[in-house]
Amino acid sequence: MIGKYRVITLCGSTKFKEQFIEAQKRLTLEGNIVISVGLFGHSGDDEVWTEGTKVMLDDMHLRKIDMADEIFVINVGGYIGQSTSNEIAYARSKGIAVRYLEDQA
Repeated sequence: MIGKYRVITLCGSTKFKEQFIEAQKRLTLEGNIVISVGLFGHSGDDEVWTEGTKVMLDDMHLRKIDMADEIFVINVGGYIGQSTSNEIAYARSKGIAVRYLEDQA
């Protein structure tokens, strides 16, 4: 379907960098516009931890959720941390659909 693409924002712990990259590739090939994180703080991008940067990135990620038709949660092994839980709640409060990499128990 050319011209009409769903926008999906990826959410999850940045320790799952490889799974983020795999999901971005798969969802893009399925015909979606995929918005991901800019840095992987829990996978070696130490710039995240400089003063003020994490707060800015967290706020920026909420703006990315605002642009989405849905969020896709990278919940490897069922893991969902506090930041991701907050993003899920935020998306739901805005009526944005939530999908998961792994089924929720």
